[in-house]
Amino acid sequence: MRPDWMSRADRRRWNSARTVADLGELMALWLEGEIASRPGYQPRFGPDEETAHLVPVLAALCRTGYVTTCSQPGLVELDVEGRWWEQRAGVQLVVTDRALQRRLVEAVRAAGVIVRVNDYRRGGVQGPPVVVTMADGEPFTAFGGRVGRADMRVQWPGLRRQLYAQVAHGTHLSVIAPEYGPGGERLWETLALLT
Repeated sequence: MRPDWMSRADRRRWNSARTVADLGELMALWLEGEIASRPGYQPRFGPDEETAHLVPVLAALCRTGYVTTCSQPGLVELDVEGRWWEQRAGVQLVVTDRALQRRLVEAVRAAGVIVRVNDYRRGGVQGPPVVVTMADGEPFTAFGGRVGRADMRVQWPGLRRQLYAQVAHGTHLSVIAPEYGPGGERLWETLALLT
């Protein structure tokens, strides 16, 4: 076994998921450090240190029917290379249950939070991306926007075909604080209310 590969045991766990609820539970376990690797992410690495304080909310979202795929805290700081780094708190997630989708969208919009909807069902809405990270005043990272088929396969390798189809054709939501920096951390309180 090479150290840069997902272990066979982890691969079997992810491949055993049959439902979105199963997938959410596995993602929660990965976030909490119970599983070493997850599909579409560096093998044998857990969440970044900067997101440690987000794990309880992210894991709860995963156990509620949302599957989180990417998140970041709101912060303003100099990075190790001396660049001025500004981030909006944000999370990207997948939901296949329309009632859960409506509940989340209504709650975050009522709280003044930005939400982008990318619905992969036939005729679904495609929201534009939102810049969430700036480095020295230049856009660095964006959440939202359409994800191509090739990227979707890279994000979810090893899932059973039927589950992959549900995730790939579900609704991908990007939930983003309107402000950069620590003020945007209120986003996590809003999301915690949904769990």
